[in-house]
Parts: sequence; structure tokens; C-alpha cells
Amino acid sequence: MSIAALVVDDEPIARHAIVRLLRDDADIEVLGECGDGASAVAAIRAHSPDLVFLDIQMPAMNGIDVVAAIGAGRMPATVFVTAYEQYAVRAFEANAVDYLVKPFSRERFLATLRRVKTRLAADAERASTRELLDALAALRPRDDWIERIPVRVDEHVVLVPVEDIVWIKASRNTVVLHLADRSHELRETMANLAARLDPRRFARVHRSAIVNVRRVQAIHPWFNGHHVVVMDTGQQLRMSRYQHESFLRLATLPPGDARPDAG
Repeated sequence: MSIAALVVDDEPIARHAIVRLLRDDADIEVLGECGDGASAVAAIRAHSPDLVFLDIQMPAMNGIDVVAAIGAGRMPATVFVTAYEQYAVRAFEANAVDYLVKPFSRERFLATLRRVKTRLAADAERASTRELLDALAALRPRDDWIERIPVRVDEHVVLVPVEDIVWIKASRNTVVLHLADRSHELRETMANLAARLDPRRFARVHRSAIVNVRRVQAIHPWFNGHHVVVMDTGQQLRMSRYQHESFLRLATLPPGDARPDAG
């Protein structure tokens, strides 16, 4: 089986990581890379790839806009790539649309690729128009993001406004909400909580850390492509290198020049 693939992502690091993994597979022919939605639409129309790895969050023309421009019925087999593990992403799986959440492991990528190959071999490379549209509709901006989180304090339940949260740490099946002057443990998984938070206000900087974008003071380079996020409380959090560019775009903060303490 020969599969012609196109990789679309505005983050060079993420895009090149996917290309490297694809080139390790003898069944895959990488047709090219696109760094924005407009060039992706042109490339899909010109080359008719069998498979597209398509980033959802891109400036100007995002992944949803690309699908709308091509038409759901004419889209190649599509693996959506996103930095946000929201409930909406789960719609992909339910509707037989593949997805990757950044940062992803090699094992997770290969599992996705096996799934794509199985679908292509079965001549079911395209989700139905209705299924794809349903999945995309689930990704449209929503206005029901949570504004307060109930937490138990002694014998009471306190409602914590999300804007008071500085950052969130995952700890197995619980999360810790770090505020400026205190913290609260919540019996909930990081994935479930992240799905209920507005992705425009909260960003995952590591598998085990989500930060309030408005509480970010600076982003400093560290080493090996990693960075450190400095919160307005002085807390320093290491950022996965795969999250760096998307977070800079989201937070609209320039990277810092000073090397942080390893902490």
C-alpha cells in the first residue's frame, strides 16, 4: 500500500516531528508540508493526497476552515492535530475520525497510523460527510465553559472562580488547583477538567500542567528546545517543547532572554 500524505501545521517543530515519523514508514510518501490553512487548501486541491495531518489551531485560516473550503465530502482521510484535549476531540473517535493531541508519543502516533491504514485498506478512508460535519461542529467555539469550580474545604463546598486559578497540576486521578495564596485538591482527571476550561484562557504546557494564560509573566528559553513559564506568583513551570510555539501564539507573549533557574 502506498499512501500519499500531506502535513499541515503552523508550528515547525510539530510539523517536522510528524514528517520524520512518516518517513520511517515505507508505505508513506510525504507529498509536502504546509504551514498555514491557505497553502493547505491549495495543496489538497493540487495533489489530492490520501491522508492529511491537519492542525486545528492555526491563525487566519484554521483546520476547520480548511475542511469547509475543501468540502467535507471531498476531504482526504484526515488526522486532526490539536494541543487541547477537550470533549470535542472525543467526537473524532466516536465518529471514526482520527486525532492526535500534542505532545504525542511515538507509540500513539504509530497507533493512529495503523488505524488509518486499516481504514484505507477497507476502502473507508473518508468518514461520511455527516460524521465529519458533526465532529467539526463539536469544535466550534462554545459559550458554556465553566466559570467556577466547586471544591470541598473542611465541611463546606467553596466555588473557586477559574480566573483565580494560577495553574493546575495533575496527580493521577486528581488535580491540584494552585491559587495565589492556597491550593485545592479536586478528585477529577486532568483530561476531564481541561475539557471544561476555555482553551482561550487556559493552556497545557506539559502533560501534567495547565496554566492560566492571563497569569503568565514571562516565558524563558531553557535547553534542548524546552522553555520555562514564569507565573505572576513567581512559580516556574517547565514547558514541553512541542507546546512552545502554540502557547506563544495563544498567550501573545514574546519569549524571554534570561535563562531561568532549573528549580
